[in-house]
Formats: sequence, structure tokens, C-alpha cells
Amino acid sequence: MRVTPLTCYIVAALPLLPRVAFFIVTTKAHSALSIDRGHVRWDYLVPILAMHLLALLVFAPWLFSWTGLVAFVLGVNVFGQLGVPIGYHRLLTHRSFRVPKWLERSLVTMALCCGQNTPARWVTWHRMHHQHSDGLDDPHSPLVAFFWSHVGWLLFEQRGTHGDAAYYKYARDVLEDPFYMHLEKHRSTAIFIYLGHALAFFLVGLAVESLGSGEWLTGLQFGLSLLVWGVILRTVYVWHITWAVNSLAHLFGYRNYDTNDESRNNWLVAIITGGEGWHNNHHGDPTSASVQHRWWEWDPNFYVIKALEWMGLASEVVPPKHRRVKRTPQLAGPLSK
Repeated sequence: MRVTPLTCYIVAALPLLPRVAFFIVTTKAHSALSIDRGHVRWDYLVPILAMHLLALLVFAPWLFSWTGLVAFVLGVNVFGQLGVPIGYHRLLTHRSFRVPKWLERSLVTMALCCGQNTPARWVTWHRMHHQHSDGLDDPHSPLVAFFWSHVGWLLFEQRGTHGDAAYYKYARDVLEDPFYMHLEKHRSTAIFIYLGHALAFFLVGLAVESLGSGEWLTGLQFGLSLLVWGVILRTVYVWHITWAVNSLAHLFGYRNYDTNDESRNNWLVAIITGGEGWHNNHHGDPTSASVQHRWWEWDPNFYVIKALEWMGLASEVVPPKHRRVKRTPQLAGPLSK
């Protein structure tokens, strides 16, 4: 094999890739967070990259089915909306309402089925974001760079955001739950939950179509369709609409409140996230279960919470600040300012 000078240059440049990637996703130093420029979080980069590559399978005609498309839409609204903005965000992070423990853990499981972080990590980083919004200690401010706030912040080590000290400081109440503590101590459990639900999608599709048509290959095709559309594409899509709140909703939109950050009300993000895009409203009143501060700022996630309240499954639902007659310690969330 003949070794060319170009090959030598490429091999010599490989150790520099982490620094080059860091330069691409950031535009200035973020020193207060102690970002390790050479330490790529491979445990995040590899699965994120792999899932994006696998999501390209939706362009394969053989893997398309209308049922798979329906599974995608329903999955975004069931796993995505119930798990992330309602479960992780408004329930666990801000304690904007209460539900029975079995329902709370079910919502957390739905979030894990969307490839989200463990509850303690998700809550820690979001509470840090509120406490230091668009400041040096904000884990994902777009003032560093758009791509950094969208996903880049997950790909590099930030010593101030990882580890027991941060989790106990910002999410001690979450870790008091044995199930959530188990998820933090044994992160493989969250992986097994995600892979198990993905396998269930595939096996159900395989069994139903194989038995119905009598053809194993047709069943395989249908099972893979549900896997690709109902799990993989849905996971990637929910990632991006969640990240869009951190990026787009801190750069584009209007403001109802003069907060100490760059939060914006972004109608597009609000549509795709069920209301989370009214982000300036949220930063102006973080403990509220609703971000609908004007009549046309629709908040479907809040409507779900009210439906749970109507069914007797939710209580202590915190209304918007302008509707609260008085505040009590019971209503105050962990981040009330």
C-alpha cells in the first residue's frame, strides 16, 4: 500500500478533531462552565449521530407505511408531549402541578422512551438555565452560538453541569425518589427502557402483519416501518423540537416581559411543542402551569394538565401570575423568580 503525503496529513490531524469541532459549535469561550475543549462526550455524540443516520431510512420507500406515519404523529403527541414538556418540564422541574406517583413515573418513562436524559440530569440543567439564563453559567445559551444552544452543549464536557454535586444542588428533590435515584446510578436502565419500547414497536408490527397476511416478509416490512417511523424518526424529531426551545426561543420572537435574559415568544416553536415556544412568558413566570398569557397564545400542554385535573389526576395546578390572588409556599415551585 502506497502512503501519500495527504494520508499522513489526515492521520496527523485526527487528534485535533475534538478542538476543531469545538471551534465549529462555539464562537467564544464559555469559561465559567469550565468546558473541556478536548473532551468530547462520546456517550452523547455517538447515539445522537447514529440516530440521525438511522432516521434517514424514512427515505427508503420499502420502509414507508401509513400506519408508521400515524405512529410517528401519535408518538410525538403521546410520548413526546406527555413525557417531556408536561412530565419533565412543568411537573418535575417547576412543580407546577401534582399527580399521583404512579402517573408521575409513567410520564418519566414516556420521556425516557424519547431518548431523553435521566430525570435528575434534565431537571438539573433546566434549573441551571433558569438561574443563570443567558449568563456564563447557562448550560446552553445561544449567545455562545446557535448550534451550541441547540445541541452542541451536549457534546462537550462541562464540569459545572455534570456530577453528583450539580445533581444534588439542583435536583435533590428528584433524587429523593428511589426510582429516579436508580435511573441515575444505573443509567443502563434508561437505555433498556428505550430499547425495550423500540423492540415492542417492531415485534407488534411483525406479529400483526405476519398473522394477518400469512407472509413473514410482509410482517418484517411492517415491523421495520413502525420502528423507523414510530420510534427512530419520532425520537429525533422530539429531540429537535425540545432543543428548539433552547435555541430559537432565545433568538427570535417577541417579549411580553422584561426578563433578565433573551427569552422570546416564538409562535413556530409554540406550535411544534404544544405551547413551550411562549418562552418569554415562561421565563416571566416559571412556576405557572400555563404559558398562555394572551388569549391567542394557545397552550395545549396546559389543556392536558387541566384535563388531568378534571379527571381528578392532577392537583395544586398553579395558574399564571396575573390570575393568582395570592401565593402560598405550597404553590411556590423550586424556581419562583
